[in-house]
Amino acid sequence: MAIPALFIEAEGDGNASRPLGRWWEAFDDATLTRLQEEALVRNLDVVQAQARLRQVEALARAEKAALFPSLTLGGRAGRDRQQSAGGETTVSNQSLSVAAGYEVDLWQKLGKQSEAASLTADASREELKALYIRLTAQVADLYYLSVEQRAQLALSEHIVATLTDTLARVERRYDAGLAHPLDVYQARQNLLEAQESRPQFAAALTASDHALSILLGRFPDNTASGLLRALPAAPEAFAAGLPASLLQNRPDIGAAFLRLAARDAEMAAAIAERFPSLNLLATYGTGRIDLGALVTTGPFWNLLAQLSLPLFDAGRRRAAVDRSEAALAEAVAAYRQTVLRAVQEVEDALARNRASEERLALLTERVAATAASLRLSEYNYFEGLSEYLPVLVAQQLHFRTESALLAARRQLLADRISLARSLGGSWPETIPADHPAAQ
Repeated sequence: MAIPALFIEAEGDGNASRPLGRWWEAFDDATLTRLQEEALVRNLDVVQAQARLRQVEALARAEKAALFPSLTLGGRAGRDRQQSAGGETTVSNQSLSVAAGYEVDLWQKLGKQSEAASLTADASREELKALYIRLTAQVADLYYLSVEQRAQLALSEHIVATLTDTLARVERRYDAGLAHPLDVYQARQNLLEAQESRPQFAAALTASDHALSILLGRFPDNTASGLLRALPAAPEAFAAGLPASLLQNRPDIGAAFLRLAARDAEMAAAIAERFPSLNLLATYGTGRIDLGALVTTGPFWNLLAQLSLPLFDAGRRRAAVDRSEAALAEAVAAYRQTVLRAVQEVEDALARNRASEERLALLTERVAATAASLRLSEYNYFEGLSEYLPVLVAQQLHFRTESALLAARRQLLADRISLARSLGGSWPETIPADHPAAQ
């Protein structure tokens, strides 16, 4: 499978870029950086993944131990009484011995089993790095979602205050006989609609704060997002580089490749299992036999070479080879699929970033246009030059556009985060070596 030379959605010449590392520092937000550091230490998914990694590392050490001889110290003491022609005889015996065993790895069966376990452990390390990247992206996404909801709440309060003032002015015109009763009802309806939106934003803010708290390993609270009230400007889009760089920068691709290599080693071990095995056994020790009138002491030893060749197992070993071949084919397909999805994620992220930038620019212009329309319609109405309906329409359109602009600004931040996640990164460079997450 040939990887594309360039991203079709990338602009420019597609020069290779360095791994992103601590990508969230591009947002220049101290609160976000603090939350990321806390999540890397306290997130319970990370704790579980680290525990799983220790398990597979222990299994890898256990498989590697099979390559070396085993040594066992044994002792035995016994006393028994027997009947014989000469009467009763009491026998005491004691022995102390050291036994050694070693399987000669003629066909690299043990070596391939150890290699497969080691590769699986390496794959788990890469998956842990992928979890770190996903986690930091989730933290940043939820953080800015909370900030947006706070900004939406502030905008809602501003709209309510503005419409309250408008209602008061319309009522004064009505009291003076200059406005129709319908104008009052429409102004009051507009105010109630604005007030109705506030609980929705409050509920969304609470939910995002709670979700962020869980990522930080806390019980749900509303203090996780700090004091930031306004959405910051999005940083410049991260350089996409070349598609081939994903093979080094994406830990999920690295994990898929390592699992492929592990399945290949397992298949080699399954094939070697069908060939003869040679075991060497040795025992050396000293013993003492006490027959009452006769005491015998002295060393003893034995050497044994054991060769075994499987002749008939009803197809069990052949089935193990077939299973390993199928597992290898599955791992090859999984690796190819991971690469395809990685390239797709980058292409999609690049397209979304460009579309969000264009939409944000258009919405900024639209807010300016709706603001001018609102000012003119209010002037005409309060000067008695028009009816209230144009004011009602202009207010609704302008305030909805302002809310859409906030959502678009947050969406661009989310698209920057998605691009950073899809590009991967060299995780060991993102945190200090003495940080608990790095260990």
